[in-house]
Amino acid sequence: MTQTQYTLEGLPVPAIIATLSYEEIRLNTINKLVAIDPTYSGLLESDPAIKVIEAASYDDLVLRQRVNDAARANLLFFARGADLDHLAAFYDVLRLVGETDSALQTRTILAIQGRSTGGTEEQYKYVARTADVRVKDVAVYQVNGGPKLRVALLSAVNGGVPDAPMLAAVTAAVTAPGVRAINDVIEVVSATQAPQNIVLDVWLLPNAPLAIIDSMETLIRSAWFDESGIGFDLNPSWITARVHLPGVSRVVVLSPAGPVVENDNHAATLGTITVNFAGRSR
Repeated sequence: MTQTQYTLEGLPVPAIIATLSYEEIRLNTINKLVAIDPTYSGLLESDPAIKVIEAASYDDLVLRQRVNDAARANLLFFARGADLDHLAAFYDVLRLVGETDSALQTRTILAIQGRSTGGTEEQYKYVARTADVRVKDVAVYQVNGGPKLRVALLSAVNGGVPDAPMLAAVTAAVTAPGVRAINDVIEVVSATQAPQNIVLDVWLLPNAPLAIIDSMETLIRSAWFDESGIGFDLNPSWITARVHLPGVSRVVVLSPAGPVVENDNHAATLGTITVNFAGRSR
């Protein structure tokens, strides 16, 4: 299964953020000049009036961009840096030391969704991610339909496997008075499964450097870190897409032979990555 979670990425660009074009502003200003004085004919690039219009159009573009930036600073999906800090603080969410903008956005969404008397899935996720900045993803689920809950963690370091201090910090946070619903029995566990080894054969174009082969393990691991999460499937087609660089003629993934399908509460981790140079072809 693939991960399903609430995001802001599917929303259209808000109407308050205008699409800007210097040429459109410049042309509109020239048209205004001609409308004011229909007899004006000095529309050459060297004309002083055109130079003034170009300078004014650029200033207008900068001003409109500043308005766009101000609008973005007040929208959770677009806000970055200090603007995001202030927006998150409105919801009583403060940036953790070393926390990225993306992680802070996610925690803020969870804080908004999880506001209740306690015990909601979103609230537990928010508290877990707040307990340790290294928590990359969280799944919360019932065990056998009873009051026992599991909080499964995916780490941003150590190949996704949470260490003992992380598990302890999250356990203390989600079981604290005022957080844990009175009937919930909570167990904090690792979401990671057995590491998946990757083996692939790669053919290069005749003039492509062999250094492309050497870069592929780093590319795969970096892409997996950026894109994967709990419930994210490891598909051979995903691997192929990440390493089909300029200069690559063909890629065949030998392992995994088929999709590694994860449920919503587990996460695949990467083991060894072997990239075999299979030759050159067109």
